[in-house]
Amino acid sequence: MIHAYSPGASGLDRLAEGAPLEGALWIDLDCPSAAEVARMAALGVSVPTLEDMQEIEVSSRLYRDGGSDVMTVVLPGLSAAHAPVEGPVTFLLSPARLVTVRHHAPHPFETFPARAGGGVAGCATPERIFIGLVDENISRLADLLEAAGTALTGVMAGVFGGSGAAPAALQATLQQVGLQGELLGRVRLSLLTLERALSFYAQGQETNAPAEELTGVIAGALRDIEALAVHADFLSSRVALAVDATLGMINLAQNATVRVLSVVAALFLPPTLIASIYGMNFKAMPELSQSWGYPFALILMLGSVLVTYLFFRWKKWL
Repeated sequence: MIHAYSPGASGLDRLAEGAPLEGALWIDLDCPSAAEVARMAALGVSVPTLEDMQEIEVSSRLYRDGGSDVMTVVLPGLSAAHAPVEGPVTFLLSPARLVTVRHHAPHPFETFPARAGGGVAGCATPERIFIGLVDENISRLADLLEAAGTALTGVMAGVFGGSGAAPAALQATLQQVGLQGELLGRVRLSLLTLERALSFYAQGQETNAPAEELTGVIAGALRDIEALAVHADFLSSRVALAVDATLGMINLAQNATVRVLSVVAALFLPPTLIASIYGMNFKAMPELSQSWGYPFALILMLGSVLVTYLFFRWKKWL
């Protein structure tokens, strides 16, 4: 699907479907079909395939093609089934327009058009749209980090507060921590690729006079990425702490269960010994011929249980 935008009164206005693309400053290709790829080829834009976008070599993700900068980053978003995924997004930046190619739905691509006019960079040129879109993605990643931090705070409060001591609650806690750790990994990768793309763009624009006024904006975005990377590393350490704490609580719960079973087994050892002795049926056992032999054995077994229980209480093992 093609989403084409041109500057409007307060942001970016979307062009009508089927409208000529020559006047669009930003063309967003969402899972482009063969016909849409051919339509972009008529504009002189070579649309990379998903396989090309997934190449991991830096030279395949950041390079110049004629007069255009080709930059591929990895951003979190939603798949067609609305499941959280991470996927590559390619920016094709030329003096005429910005073209983005993606095969999933990062949230900033939906929110940016309405906010483009109020951004620091504005949306009057393709370069400004690119920087504004990157800044929107940085803000989204900051929101994800904040949400992960809030979730981890709730998890830690539940673990250390004792409200989640039940095995089912601890299992759910461990799953929640794992999800937050996976989210932090996706955010960290996105920050790394965005930093590389911005640095690549900034190096290519050092001699471009019209872009000099955007140098401060780019530097600010790079500082934001660096700060978010530090925050992501801090949250990763909290994830490790949460995992260790949850596993520790699970071990304590298991130890308590094993302790109860051990005590019960120990309580029944003396009566088992007594029953085993009287079960040997030797001929010279005097109690076998007495009428009080059976009640005596029962009382002796119960008394051994009581003595063992009192001994455990005295030792403070219970």
